Amino acid sequence: MDAKSIQPVKKTIIRSSPFGPVVVIWSLFLGEPKILRVLLSTQAGVATDRASTLFPVCDKSSCAAIDRVADGIQSFLNGHDVRFSLNSVRLDSCSPFQEAVLRAEHGIPRGSVSTYQLIAKHVGRSKAGRAVGNALANNPFPIIIPCHRAVRSDRSLGGYQGGPDMKRALLEKEGIGFDRAGRVQVKRWHYGRK
Repeated sequence: MDAKSIQPVKKTIIRSSPFGPVVVIWSLFLGEPKILRVLLSTQAGVATDRASTLFPVCDKSSCAAIDRVADGIQSFLNGHDVRFSLNSVRLDSCSPFQEAVLRAEHGIPRGSVSTYQLIAKHVGRSKAGRAVGNALANNPFPIIIPCHRAVRSDRSLGGYQGGPDMKRALLEKEGIGFDRAGRVQVKRWHYGRK
């Protein structure tokens, strides 16, 4: 058997959004459809082009379970309140630290934000705020895991795979306000003191 015959066949599904195309890369894992990556379009490039570069050999196909998630992503990007299950994604492809960070980020509800530092404390690594930022910058599942809900401690946006304009737009769709300097306005941080 060669390596190609034991690799699962990767498949893509594309959805449109106000921010450009979104590509979902998926394959079967232990007989279940699982998402490997979600690619957002950015100012630097269109998701379909990045998908062709990162995953040059992909079938364009879907199934009911992946269609539901892709439709949910499209609906979310259009401003609707959609909550995603982590059952559809391959978190096992992440390091234990990144998985902990992604699970914590997934726990931040719509209309709430946290800081990289508070998430670090929440996952038991209080001095790892920068590492949390890196884990979120490499989130393979943006939107499913809403990494736009993490900002810097000074309330500035920080980075985002879709770019700062998309991050701000997503937060605004969730009811988060901004001051004149472009910093989020919050009364209480998620994972902050009660």
